[in-house]
Amino acid sequence: MKRIILLTLLITTGLISCNNKIIMKNKKEKNKIMSDNYPGPHAIIYKTKKDYYNLVPIIMSDDKTEIISYPGIKDIYYKRKLALPTRLDKGFLLDNRGINKNVAFTKYTYQQYSELSKTPDIENLSKNIIDKNPIIEIYDCGLKNKYTNIVEELNEIINENKLNTLKNLR
Repeated sequence: MKRIILLTLLITTGLISCNNKIIMKNKKEKNKIMSDNYPGPHAIIYKTKKDYYNLVPIIMSDDKTEIISYPGIKDIYYKRKLALPTRLDKGFLLDNRGINKNVAFTKYTYQQYSELSKTPDIENLSKNIIDKNPIIEIYDCGLKNKYTNIVEELNEIINENKLNTLKNLR
């Protein structure tokens, strides 16, 4: 009886180990599994009415009457570089700052904002909003960690007209 239990334990342990090795070998599958189990930033892609690529975004309330979120002067960096969005095909941008459907853009460029001696207050930011409704299209593409090459894979979705498979945030 002890031999049967020991044999069952060894076989089970071996299967678990093999299964983990298979998952670890397949990077895409690993990322898929991880994205299901771990929170993280979402890949948000969007298009704007005009070119706001270099302008600092803020987040407005649903009715666009008040600012509810804005970056500090040190918060406009992503991986030690200014958090400019990543350009994608067909005029889409991949957010690197943390925007949503209530984004508005200020007149401040990322460079200007980073050089300020202190973060502007809400009153100052309100006076410097240039567009409270800049978004034409905005999609949530899921967790960033599920992509092996995020730019290439998002461009494929865009170019193959598969945006309807994504969560539309408008």
